[in-house]
Amino acid sequence: MPTLTVDGIEVTVEPGQTVLQACEAVGVEIPRFCYHDRLEIAGNCRMCLVEMEGGPPKPIASCAMPAGDNMVIKTNTPAVKKAREGVMEFLLINHPLDCPICDQGGECDLQDQSMAYGKDHSRYHEVKRAVKDKNLGPLIKTTMTRCIHCTRCVRFITDVAGVEELGAVFRGEHTEIGTYVEAALTSELQGNLIDLCPVGALTSKPYAFTARPWELRHTETIDVHDAVGSNIRVDTRGRQVMRVLPLLNEDINEEWISDKTRFACDGLAKRRLDAVYVKRDGKLQQSSWDAGFDAVKERLEGLEGSKIAAIAGDLACAESMTALKDLMSALGSANIDCRQDGAKIGNGARGGYLFNTTIAGIENADFCLLVGTDPRHEASILNARLRKRYLKGDFTIYSVGAELDATYPVTELGAGSDVLKEIIAGRHDVCARMVEAERGMIIVGQDALARSDGEQVLAGLKTIAEKTDIVTSDWNGFNVLHNAAARVAGLDLGMIPGEGGLDVAGIQSAAGKGDLDVVFLLGADEIDTSVFGNAFVVYIGSHGDNGAHHADVVLPAAAYTEKPGTYVNTEGRVQRTERAAFPPGDGREDWTILRALSERLGQTLPYDSLPELRARMIEIAPQLASIDEITTTEWGDFGKAGDLSADAFEGSGTSYYLSNPICRASDTMAECSDLSTNTAGGATGTHG
Repeated sequence: MPTLTVDGIEVTVEPGQTVLQACEAVGVEIPRFCYHDRLEIAGNCRMCLVEMEGGPPKPIASCAMPAGDNMVIKTNTPAVKKAREGVMEFLLINHPLDCPICDQGGECDLQDQSMAYGKDHSRYHEVKRAVKDKNLGPLIKTTMTRCIHCTRCVRFITDVAGVEELGAVFRGEHTEIGTYVEAALTSELQGNLIDLCPVGALTSKPYAFTARPWELRHTETIDVHDAVGSNIRVDTRGRQVMRVLPLLNEDINEEWISDKTRFACDGLAKRRLDAVYVKRDGKLQQSSWDAGFDAVKERLEGLEGSKIAAIAGDLACAESMTALKDLMSALGSANIDCRQDGAKIGNGARGGYLFNTTIAGIENADFCLLVGTDPRHEASILNARLRKRYLKGDFTIYSVGAELDATYPVTELGAGSDVLKEIIAGRHDVCARMVEAERGMIIVGQDALARSDGEQVLAGLKTIAEKTDIVTSDWNGFNVLHNAAARVAGLDLGMIPGEGGLDVAGIQSAAGKGDLDVVFLLGADEIDTSVFGNAFVVYIGSHGDNGAHHADVVLPAAAYTEKPGTYVNTEGRVQRTERAAFPPGDGREDWTILRALSERLGQTLPYDSLPELRARMIEIAPQLASIDEITTTEWGDFGKAGDLSADAFEGSGTSYYLSNPICRASDTMAECSDLSTNTAGGATGTHG
């Protein structure tokens, strides 16, 4: 390992690291614009110049110079200071004086570094160059005159997002960053360009001119738009969520978030349920909490538990599902389910419904078989890990299911179930590759598990995983990819039918036939509620979506940014949201609604505070006590042996941008969905 001296301090670094990284290792700050830890080195901006004894007679770009043995680096000499001032002067030659109106103001690398390393005057008096703005779609606002050609955006969209849609055209002072032909970006990660841009050339279009950074209150929490559990920061002003930004978490999302995570936040303020509604004369009418609870009590009077059912939605927190499960138990009902899509999962060992490899563990794999899943649209951040692993080399990916528009090469094996039958039987050519792999992975998605033969698919993949040593004592390559934030916690808590109980399909069928009298929906909006017939529907949720439209009583609840809650991501990692704002009007936290309702029904739940509820939650599922940890998971029996259906694997058909009530209430997501639907070719395929 090379040992060098930086400003008189000796430091040893890993082979292949750069001089800039060596300087950072000893605590010396090196200014930079084009360099980024997670992107390929470009060496464009020259802001990171330092002196090297015995080297060239001019400063060197520390970001592009490999650290070597016995190097002597100086970062604070007069020559370095003069060089940095000169570079800054050149960068500012054509940069407009937009700071007072620029959305990057207060968070701008160019502002900060010009203050720290630039001159107090400019010698340039010529007319500044102007560049035409580009239309990159409804998410990214461009002011290309501010661009300093650091190419961070180009490298991110190409390497990380895997969509080669940005690049540089022309040469010299005429260089421009653009899309070559006028078109909107199609990546689900394009919002990260806003964070990467060191100037104000790329900013958020929905957020433009709405707030300043110093006006906002920051809350660190997690995202619930998918099952990845990305760490985020929610910025609020008063009661309104203004924007969502990523937080660093190397084990989950690194420092990226999906566009749905970032831009769907405007849906938190629209179509909100802010009052209790009770249906009278066929119409929902605004009412009070007492009237709402009385209506539920009156309908439940004298009912047997078998006539009552409950379905938990995809955004429900563990606390609210615990309260709902306990209430159903008190009412004598075993008709509970958290699997809105009908996935045949949860009846067996915990390892049978987790992403056992872990998200970070993807980087250690050397083979991947996708079954009935589209990671790009079901878990964009996890998909970025798959692409990252692909770029390292020696990583082959196969897919059984609908054709994918992937960001890495995938060998499509077909959508027919006969292909999967051959793989499970060990007769397919891909089985030999699975055996050769040292650390292979199988990723099965909800489209495969929601079929009528979902349990057989699960059992078959478990068998082939064990036969090909994908599951060993030190490596578990069997993975279930969830797309609902509430799913794993629901399965951990046993939010599935008890003995003799009905699942979602059974509840719908029984209600339609008149065999069920009351159905509780805890934010359950992804099911067909029109089939409930004359059943009395109690909806507890935050938005006036599908579930509320067919409800007899609507009880307004808090969204994920408005309550402290526990969620478990697809890999089994327990995380908690924090309250960033308060719900509008009469909105309350879900569990408090259920607690108050239980008291009115004479079945008072045994907890009065959040700590007491969490103690009960942990009593049911002890693993929920391990915050931000992945607990040891048993590998046991799950699935059910049997023949597979002859039906081909098909995609869910759900729009990436309209996957939950918050997204469907978002104007930004609606605009993105319209664009993806109306754009021919690649964009249509990209956004499903």
